[in-house]
Amino acid sequence: MAANKKTVLVINGPNLNLLGQRQPEIYGTATLEDHINRMIEIGAATGLKITAFQSNSSSEIVDRIHAARGKEDAIIINAGAFTHYAWSIHDALAAFAGPKIEVHISNPASREEWRQQSVLAPVVQGSIAGFGGLGYDLAVAAVDSLLNI
Repeated sequence: MAANKKTVLVINGPNLNLLGQRQPEIYGTATLEDHINRMIEIGAATGLKITAFQSNSSSEIVDRIHAARGKEDAIIINAGAFTHYAWSIHDALAAFAGPKIEVHISNPASREEWRQQSVLAPVVQGSIAGFGGLGYDLAVAAVDSLLNI
């Protein structure tokens, strides 16, 4: 684990690289870079070092979670559509010892039925959904609290 600043890995899954362009009526107009930059600022103010990773491949996300073991203190993940069926990501998160927070920009519970199940929920400390980009900010605050308990 990090000796000085606590480190937080932020993982974003498929299609989140298109934030700001893709369905702005659901996901808003802020880009993924906008969200990450704000998280970096919030993290810096609380002593957290934020590192970001985005992939459209579940295997790359699993590999990045594995690489975080023993190196990162916490994970914030917006797995996008992988949330609903990627048991490999579930298993990788289960093997990560630090706090894990699941984030969704929209509220999956109010959307299509297939979006209403999260296979990640059983292995994370909590889920933040439906608050737009604010969900990322809330996740940084949650991780900060969990790391300082």
